[in-house]
Amino acid sequence: EVQLVESGGGLVQPGGSLRLSCAASGFIFSSYCMGWFRQAPGKEREGVAGIHSDGRTSFSDSVKGRFTISEDSAKNILYLQMNNLKPEDSAMYYCAARPCFGWSIPLLPGQYNYWGQGTQVTVSS
Repeated sequence: EVQLVESGGGLVQPGGSLRLSCAASGFIFSSYCMGWFRQAPGKEREGVAGIHSDGRTSFSDSVKGRFTISEDSAKNILYLQMNNLKPEDSAMYYCAARPCFGWSIPLLPGQYNYWGQGTQVTVSS
């Protein structure tokens, strides 16, 4: 059974940093594409960052240069390092997984099969 469990969310001031973690189990982590998504109240879920099984990464324009996605394949953990956080980054953050097919790094919610329950990030002074 595939399981994804996010952690690391919380309240942070604008300009601050957080690191989210996603512990994965039930699949071959190193052969999957992984992604981070977020959803604010009243808004659609949006892709934030993705990582291919070959290590290539992709980011949405809104977080490029501020967020980094990485993974520890030995521990089956996906990370999202978030720096210079802004109030508009406030949302529930989800990790997602799917087998990689081809070259592309999927960043649309409909492209992912498995989801975690989410962790809340609030950026406020």
